[in-house]
Amino acid sequence: MKKEILERIKQLGGNIDRVKGNSLAEDILAITFDTVLYPKPKDTPWQTAEDTEPIYGIEEFIDANKELFKADRQAFYNKIIEKYFCLTEEGFGQFFWQPMLFTPFKEGTADYEEWYCDFTDENTDLTQIIKVTNDKMPDFVQIFYSYGFPDSYYICLSDPHPDNPTLFGTDHEVYFREVTNEGNLEDFLNTFMTKDELLETVKQRIER
Repeated sequence: MKKEILERIKQLGGNIDRVKGNSLAEDILAITFDTVLYPKPKDTPWQTAEDTEPIYGIEEFIDANKELFKADRQAFYNKIIEKYFCLTEEGFGQFFWQPMLFTPFKEGTADYEEWYCDFTDENTDLTQIIKVTNDKMPDFVQIFYSYGFPDSYYICLSDPHPDNPTLFGTDHEVYFREVTNEGNLEDFLNTFMTKDELLETVKQRIER
């Protein structure tokens, strides 16, 4: 993978120490996170619209900790990081880094036994994937899952650009019957906030 991708993963809290550069699958599976990931807000500024807070519920959390903010700002900001940047399953609109192989076309694998019939029927639509990879029976690596739509994100091991592969999204309700092209991995990673980026947004909100 591109060094820029690995650097962004580090900035977002990922551990890349075990990445060897031998293959795309091996590198992705070697990366771990001890935190979840939060998308950057896309719509109107948080300063003027409460429903665009950078993390769901953080406005309420800030209000509940006003006294701490007055007494010790650094402790207040540390508390924000401790609450949100961990492997929490509480629903804040986060993404989870959870890489795993998915091989519905590879004979002899558990995925093949469970999924091959579904992936070869008329309802499965890999059009978006084939446009990029020219591979009608690819092996996948799931990279992210989320609480949103789509809720699962994959790359193909046959991607023609393994240094910066295309990410595809699908959802458990339309699993591989609807697939979206989410752009390349580097750009997708840049849609998430680092800890510092979140704190800068919070500071702009409450220190103005």
